[in-house]
Amino acid sequence: MLTLPIPLVVALILGFLALRHALAGDRSVLFLVLLASCAFQALVISLTQHYGLVMLWPLQLLAAVVMAPLAWLTFQTAVLRPVDLGRDWVHLLGPVFTLFCAVFAGPTLDVVLPMLFLGYGGSILLYLRGDEALPLARLGAGPVPARIWQAVGILLILSALSDILIALALWDGHVAWRPLIISIFTSFTLLGIGLLSLSRDAEGAAQEKPETDTSETPGPAEEDAALIARLEVLMQAERLHLDPDLTLARLARRLHVPIKQLSVAINRMTGENVSRYVNGYRVQAACTVLQKGETVTEAMLASGFNTKSNFNREFSRVMGQTPSAFLRAEGAGKG
Repeated sequence: MLTLPIPLVVALILGFLALRHALAGDRSVLFLVLLASCAFQALVISLTQHYGLVMLWPLQLLAAVVMAPLAWLTFQTAVLRPVDLGRDWVHLLGPVFTLFCAVFAGPTLDVVLPMLFLGYGGSILLYLRGDEALPLARLGAGPVPARIWQAVGILLILSALSDILIALALWDGHVAWRPLIISIFTSFTLLGIGLLSLSRDAEGAAQEKPETDTSETPGPAEEDAALIARLEVLMQAERLHLDPDLTLARLARRLHVPIKQLSVAINRMTGENVSRYVNGYRVQAACTVLQKGETVTEAMLASGFNTKSNFNREFSRVMGQTPSAFLRAEGAGKG
């Protein structure tokens, strides 16, 4: 009976996902590269660990050292900002230094490689820990994009822990444990990243270069109020909240202001973040649809929400009751 090692099965799944997204054209180039890199790494692991092709180990190392910075750059372009070679070239330093250590100081890889994964995984989690806006994330998706990338950050950290476990196993003389640890931990990490890519909210809306803010200090309260007044006129006139792909970056572009200035102004003047502010408009639009006798699902789709869970949560937050309860109350009132 034909059996396949776990990493090879993972490689086939990830290769299929990369091809699927490439044909559909629904993911950025970096996202496709990340998926292909995960598939390639799983393939090389299966060839080296299970089929004895140890001469391919340099390729396994190469695939490993680019994984963490590639995941960060994909996260960045998905929800933060496009790649800027003038700023992002520094992400080459980690892989280059790791490869240098592999050639001239092999034993240090047991420390350097896990630190690379811990550094990037931790950076993603630290960024998402605060209430920082994700300019390119769809506002209608609620917390889903942040949760997806939090999971990716955790998976990168798990990959670092697998390297540490391998080093400890080798130090303790359990050489036979290495293929098992790699098969379980690394395959789980790679497959997890691949499966997370299935969510539409892993990628932001159509990417555009947002306005940049070079100042850490926003304008005075009068400027904030004026900006919010302009925003309200724009929202009411053009009903931008009905666009399910609306992002903070797009709002800032329409108002010709830096992303951070708009985000801070909304927070100061309304006490809410950008997503909640826009969702307030969406809930009001949903109420109008429900009052016309439409279903909850039709109201969700017509008001710009991406997910049912986020729609129900935001509707309850704004209206103090669920969409179904609101619909029943409207029906009782008309009766």
